[in-house]
Amino acid sequence: MPVWATALGATLLTQTVASFLNQSLPVIAPLVIAEAGLPPERMGPLSSLVAFGTVLFLLGGGAVLARLGPVRTLQAGAVLQAAGMAALATGTLPGLALAGLLLGLGYGPSPPAGSRILAAAAPKRHRTLIFSVKQAGAPLGGVLAGLICAPVAAAAGWPAAVLLTLVVSLCAAAAVQPVRETMDAERDPTRHLGPRALLAPGALAAPFRALRLDPLLPPLTALAVAFAMVQGSLFSFTVTWLVEARGFPLVQAGTVFAAMQAAGIVARIVLGWLADRTGRALLNLVVQAFAAAACVVALGTHAPGTGPWLVAALGALAAAAGASWNGVTMAEVARLCPLDRVAEATAGSTLVIFLGYVAGPSLFAAVVAWAGWEAAFVAIAAQLALVGALVGAVIARGARPRGRAGAR
Repeated sequence: MPVWATALGATLLTQTVASFLNQSLPVIAPLVIAEAGLPPERMGPLSSLVAFGTVLFLLGGGAVLARLGPVRTLQAGAVLQAAGMAALATGTLPGLALAGLLLGLGYGPSPPAGSRILAAAAPKRHRTLIFSVKQAGAPLGGVLAGLICAPVAAAAGWPAAVLLTLVVSLCAAAAVQPVRETMDAERDPTRHLGPRALLAPGALAAPFRALRLDPLLPPLTALAVAFAMVQGSLFSFTVTWLVEARGFPLVQAGTVFAAMQAAGIVARIVLGWLADRTGRALLNLVVQAFAAAACVVALGTHAPGTGPWLVAALGALAAAAGASWNGVTMAEVARLCPLDRVAEATAGSTLVIFLGYVAGPSLFAAVVAWAGWEAAFVAIAAQLALVGALVGAVIARGARPRGRAGAR
């Protein structure tokens, strides 16, 4: 089997399973919280702890990646996530908090470690497609969490669902062990991993410094943030909007949401393939930004009474254009950096992109409260189109990648 295929298989598996564990939390945790007699609003801080854990790894995980190698780091992440689900099973408030933190920490290695592996193994002519297939594992894990964990919890109780997630995570860690020796060959076993090394100001700033490695990295990341604002808003509010403002039954609204998830998986792969064919990934993303803005406006302003299947089609188009930028972005970050700095640059870009996932839904909710649902869809689309126009202007001025990008 070609090296790139082995690398893709390992990273796709670990990305899917990491997402499966994270997305299993909102399925299982409410059952645990209810049985423990805790108020349901405890779920909110739990989700925040997951994000906090991921940010912690992205900030300080560079030394861990250098010391352990990317495959071992992904294995460690899987074990941390399994431990998080075990903590969830205690049903106690400290256990729930620890579960959220460990799940986030365990998910953190997926972007930088996966990018480091694929940057070394993916052939140039298929690089963006390979990255995009790997990133399709993120929504795929979410779909599997809904399709598997909910029925298992309903049929056998939430402890059975917790056990299932724990076993899946540990099996994924074991499954990638055969490739560890080859893909972790460049690790530095002498790298210090004490608290001072992990939390030193220089180490914490390294991901952000890596964004200065190429003049195209900042505009690329800014465009990704704008996409993240759209993606976060679409997936956070579509079901609520359809039920409350359009009068959809919950099942129909759920069908629209499922169509959006499925479209996002397929579109990530198709758009990755297209970026490889054109050889202009950043320009493709600019065009995609305008297409996404138009699709989001079409979804948010469709006439009341529109048939559910047409609404599902509009939702699928909006998700295909607005939630399928991830793989192209990751591949472009890797292309623009020296190989030994890919993990740092990916971590820095992902950290900034997190701002979009946080700010987007907050902006959307504020506009809904101020001017209504339609205005919120238009606003979130307009910011994406504006950033797309600004990045397009940067490209038109002739910014060119430097360093390793031209050699690959």
